[in-house]
Amino acid sequence: LFHAWFGLIIFVCMSLYLTLTIFITEWRTKYRRDMNTRDNEAKSRAVDSLLNFETVKYYNAESYEVNRFNDAIIKYQVSEWKVSASLGLLNQTQNLVIGLGLLAGSLLCAYFVTENKLQVGDFVLFGTYIIQLYTPLNWFGTYYRMIQNSFVDMENMFELFHEEQEVKDVVNASDLRLEAGRIEFENVHFSYMDGKEILQDVSFSVMPGQTLALVGPSGSGKSTIIRLLFRFYDVWGGCIRIDGQDISQVKQASLRAHIGVVPQDTVLFNDTIANNIRYGRILATDEEVQEAARAADIHDRILSFPDGYNTQVGERGLKLSGGEKQRVAIARTILKGPRIILLDEATSALDTETERNIQASLAKVCAHRTTIVVAHRLSTVVGADQILVLKDGRIVERGRHEELLQKGGVYAGMWMQQQAGDEGESKERCPEKFPSSKKGP
Repeated sequence: LFHAWFGLIIFVCMSLYLTLTIFITEWRTKYRRDMNTRDNEAKSRAVDSLLNFETVKYYNAESYEVNRFNDAIIKYQVSEWKVSASLGLLNQTQNLVIGLGLLAGSLLCAYFVTENKLQVGDFVLFGTYIIQLYTPLNWFGTYYRMIQNSFVDMENMFELFHEEQEVKDVVNASDLRLEAGRIEFENVHFSYMDGKEILQDVSFSVMPGQTLALVGPSGSGKSTIIRLLFRFYDVWGGCIRIDGQDISQVKQASLRAHIGVVPQDTVLFNDTIANNIRYGRILATDEEVQEAARAADIHDRILSFPDGYNTQVGERGLKLSGGEKQRVAIARTILKGPRIILLDEATSALDTETERNIQASLAKVCAHRTTIVVAHRLSTVVGADQILVLKDGRIVERGRHEELLQKGGVYAGMWMQQQAGDEGESKERCPEKFPSSKKGP
């Protein structure tokens, strides 16, 4: 109906529009990606400083944290401005291409009208046609930009999909068949990083129902043994067995279902005390929760709170003391009712009286259960069936408390140091009970 020149104008305009849209959208992707990175940094700094508010206040660093967050926000705003400015450039470029195409086509059509080759109605028809062509073209540009932005925004999620799981269940792994609860470490080697071996040729056995204590200086590998048994990591060499079954060949869920852990650093959810204890067994009744709290010697303390078991513990349990948090963790493990119990400094945050009560409760809970205890205070593991002394990732001594004292080795030295330290603290607290041995002039 129209001259071939009109087709050429529209073809050039559409091609130029699509080319520039794709090119500019791809070019501005880096600004969108940078904005997301800055946004994540700002949120991370805010969450980190709020979660660790006690440390911030201990060191009077409020202004420092505010400045760090302010710097992160400014960087985010700069990136956001670049995203908005590049979007404005894209839109104006698209409008310019469409405007030039419409202008060129209209001038050509007007020329043909003056030459009586077209009518005035044809001029109106041309304007209607070209606008109907450009409208879906404009939507194409918008949708392409939105899809591109969405893919950039989802990059972090895609990275998670490609993240390799460190500990995987082997193909056709079976469930752990727990019978008696015998634990065996055979020539275990492990390292968190190349070049520094944490455990070196560690071998020991824990008979069903027995208590094994792990003692030694910090960094000797005591807590690492707990993590390996719970299979947070796989061993580099050797084997760990429970009732003769290699734990690397069983499903992690079935392994962890039979093991209860009281960690050294207890972290609670921002929920009620009852729900934090019930986390050990989600379907437990209120009566079972309270019974576990009694066993952990915290029931009366909970009832002293205004809201009782409905008391909110705050973020990471900040409204409870260290000892209260640890007793909640013990109650949680008691409620789980596992056959194997791992205690990682379970009473480290407790006072002497409460520690004795907890030790008595733990003795009842651990009775007839296989138990591994990590302890710094040797007085808490005097009654253990077997004590392993670790140093630099190796077992240097093993035996019962009396046997190790008679050997006069590393354990005996640690025992003497702690006894001397406890006596010194007692003298400082109660000097009248320990009169000075020095004679006056």
